[in-house]
Amino acid sequence: MLSQLMVLFGFFALVLVSVYWVNKAVVLFDQLIADGHTAGIFLEFTALSLPAVISLVLPMSAFAATVYVTNRMSGDSELTVVQSTGYSPWRLVRPVLFFGIIVAVMMAILTNFLVPKSVEQLRLRQQEISSSVAARLLREGSFLHPSKGVTFYIRDISPNGELHDVFLSDRRQDGREVTYTAERAYLLRDDSGPKLVMLSGMAQTLDLEGKRLSTTNFNDLTYDISGLITSPKPKRRRLNFVSTPELLLDTDAIALETKKPVAEVLEEAHSRFQQPLLALVASLIGFSTLIVGGFSRFGVTKQIIAAIFLLVVVKLVESTITEPARNDPHLWPLVYLPSVVGILIVLFMLWRAARPYRPRRSQSSEVPA
Repeated sequence: MLSQLMVLFGFFALVLVSVYWVNKAVVLFDQLIADGHTAGIFLEFTALSLPAVISLVLPMSAFAATVYVTNRMSGDSELTVVQSTGYSPWRLVRPVLFFGIIVAVMMAILTNFLVPKSVEQLRLRQQEISSSVAARLLREGSFLHPSKGVTFYIRDISPNGELHDVFLSDRRQDGREVTYTAERAYLLRDDSGPKLVMLSGMAQTLDLEGKRLSTTNFNDLTYDISGLITSPKPKRRRLNFVSTPELLLDTDAIALETKKPVAEVLEEAHSRFQQPLLALVASLIGFSTLIVGGFSRFGVTKQIIAAIFLLVVVKLVESTITEPARNDPHLWPLVYLPSVVGILIVLFMLWRAARPYRPRRSQSSEVPA
């Protein structure tokens, strides 16, 4: 049974991750490619977003795998045969428990190590990309405004990096407007910063106060564009970027750095342990709910609906305790309440399955000897 659970878990996880990844990849593709970035940057960003996506779908995959395997074994009467040989529901739940522990360990590695590292690296790469000169300026057929008072346009970019029909308007100086046009241009970088080298062009200077226009033709002109690209200020870390040991051992410092309450820092730290427990609870609820009804020729549709309903109840408990846990640092144990409620539900279902309901026969239906 454990091997079947692992195989189906891998299948459902692959399907769900693919669905979520495709949806996220489409958004990233529109943003990055439209801004002039390469396919390599797109693949890097999607790879960095995968750990968070995987941690989101693993509990659902565990629940789906458990329900599917239990339903198939019940439909083939395998569970009925095994129970008739003396196996109790407490014994049958062992492989599901081991399976849930495996999934919980995988979730713990993701939530405590891989996801914080990946989102932190994604943030750093986003800052680097946002300060890239090529990404900000090299876009064909679009009027760009890289800085206040500056307009930049390129008609076409050749495969060797040559810019055709360049337009640059600089209105940053009060009372003066300079417009540069060039047939060709190159974007270069030296020790002092990026430069735009324009060839075969004209510079038009408009004196707004005197209403005078002067023009200058040039064969080549070097324009310093380092002032157009302003690097974004480094942002303070968010809670989901910080490692779990820091959240637990240096809570006050992290709260001061992220400008968040201490209670919210503790809630974030303990939720990283709570999420793996929910994956374990989801698989146990799926199994215990399906075996409580025993074998039926009509299937276990009602039990599947009941299992989904119980998961919704657990998630409702989670949403209810989130706000109090984030407001009071002494209430961090409430973070684990959804898992406690889920375990209690599982224990009740297993106890109920071990004592199946048998309706009593009325005395009137008994035939006298």
